[in-house]
Amino acid sequence: MTSPPARGPVLTVTLNLALDVTYVTGDVDWDGVNRVGAVHRRAGGKGVNVARVLAALGCEVLVTGLAGGPNGEAALADLAAAGLPTALTPISGPSRATLAVHDHGRAPGRTALFNEPGPLVTEDEIGRFLSDYEARLGGAAAVVISGSLPSGVSPRLYAELAARARAHGVPAVVDADGEPLRHAPGGRPEIVKPNAEELARALALSGPQEAHGPGTGPGAAVRGAQVLRRSGARAVVVSLGADGLLAVTPEGAWRAAMPYRVEGNPTGAGDALVAGLTLGLVEGTPWPERLRRAAALGAAAVAAPVAGDFDADVLREVHPGVRVEAEPV
Repeated sequence: MTSPPARGPVLTVTLNLALDVTYVTGDVDWDGVNRVGAVHRRAGGKGVNVARVLAALGCEVLVTGLAGGPNGEAALADLAAAGLPTALTPISGPSRATLAVHDHGRAPGRTALFNEPGPLVTEDEIGRFLSDYEARLGGAAAVVISGSLPSGVSPRLYAELAARARAHGVPAVVDADGEPLRHAPGGRPEIVKPNAEELARALALSGPQEAHGPGTGPGAAVRGAQVLRRSGARAVVVSLGADGLLAVTPEGAWRAAMPYRVEGNPTGAGDALVAGLTLGLVEGTPWPERLRRAAALGAAAVAAPVAGDFDADVLREVHPGVRVEAEPV
């Protein structure tokens, strides 16, 4: 795999930074006491996970966003230990913690997630972040804007961040849910990446005129992707779970299908997929190959124990077998 051109770092934006705690155990008794086999504690949030994968692929990154309190300090220390450059804007409220319980005692394994909502962020703190963000856009190769928003932040902020990036000639990738996803195309991002359920929710929020029928299969995903493209997104990539990956772009539409199902911890698979799409965007990789690598990275992340990692052996094995075919629109 080739490295991206040396234009500058990919900025990842994580406004709801987390200290991720993962318990790996077996045969969880939800009514009793459980012994934990392994514990992983590390900085998290979707943008952080994307940055970890991009860095492992040889891409220069800069982690931006908001951090505060003991969890924020612990996350900063972990990022420094991992060698990931950061430019996080300090806030007074404490960054959240998340807990993932991965039960591998029963095939194919199950993972339960417990996500705290995050701190209350003031208008002044958002203003400081926006100043920091604007100052760093000039040298960026791309921007990844992903994850949930903490309390006090407008759901239109992701659209504003994408628009500011575009004004600097920097392509933006947005991975969001709910109202932030609904508004995101207004900032004219280069890529919007929902999963099928997130896409359906965004269309429902947009009103009955955008509801093109029930379901989250490929047909519904194509129709929903076209709605987001008409709203301003240049390309829309939809995760379809077992049905693969769908991209609707100005160059055409494609669907990627996995050669087989990879079992493991799905937490962070979508972030690895976004990293693959972003790397392809920076490199200018044609869409079919961009989808093939992104889908393979998502599968390789499932095979890794914690979010932000991927299994390189699985990536090498799965990548050639991903089938990408043109999709009618």
